[in-house]
Amino acid sequence: MNADTIAIQAIHLTKEFKLSHQPYSSLKGLLLSFLPKRVERMTALRNLNFTISKGETVALIGRNGSGKSTLLGIIARVYLPTSGQICVNGRVAPLLELGAGFHPDLTGIENIFFNGVILGLTRKQVAERLPQIVEFAELEEYIDAPVRTYSSGMLMRLGFAVASHVDADILLVDEVLAVGDARFQQKCYQKIQQFQQEGRTILFVSHDMEAVRQVAGRAIWLDEGTIRADGETETVVQQYLQAQTAQLV
Repeated sequence: MNADTIAIQAIHLTKEFKLSHQPYSSLKGLLLSFLPKRVERMTALRNLNFTISKGETVALIGRNGSGKSTLLGIIARVYLPTSGQICVNGRVAPLLELGAGFHPDLTGIENIFFNGVILGLTRKQVAERLPQIVEFAELEEYIDAPVRTYSSGMLMRLGFAVASHVDADILLVDEVLAVGDARFQQKCYQKIQQFQQEGRTILFVSHDMEAVRQVAGRAIWLDEGTIRADGETETVVQQYLQAQTAQLV
């Protein structure tokens, strides 16, 4: 594949987390805190290899704890790989979790500027797009309030509005669309369709298989940190659903 057509490429990508366990959980334990901690290694992703072309919309599916959010976090450079490589070509706009990147004591407008600059815009560019961002988020009445007063749905609106107005080449979405009301969800899906028409790359996590079918042309099924299936959406979704049904029997 031509390197100029690649948006994201993982090569033998592995991510481990170290979990420290205290030897005691009592007052005596505090007094004996000089004892060595027990360190456990948890492998979240194991030897992943895949390539996503520019302009593709790919869904990551799998059970909770399968490594989907960790993979998005590595692509967004929140985490570093333990081994292997991740190659990302283009500006990334991550929408990974509610409230991520927002300062709770800053107002909605202040957080728009804060996040816009972090995502690569100048303050002038953020100011020019501010009316469209606020209008899309439908938060005109609350935009001057601290975001700690926002509901989860309002946080999702603000986060998606900012991420969708920074001219990113790659949009990462981690399940947050499930929080909003049905009408705003549809508005977000229409924005995603616009991204697709503009040839941008979209990678998103969802447990809603109907949304996966509606939006993605390709699905990657992660299972315990490994790729169980990668291919045409309907084929992978059917394999995933059949496996979930078999586990219930």
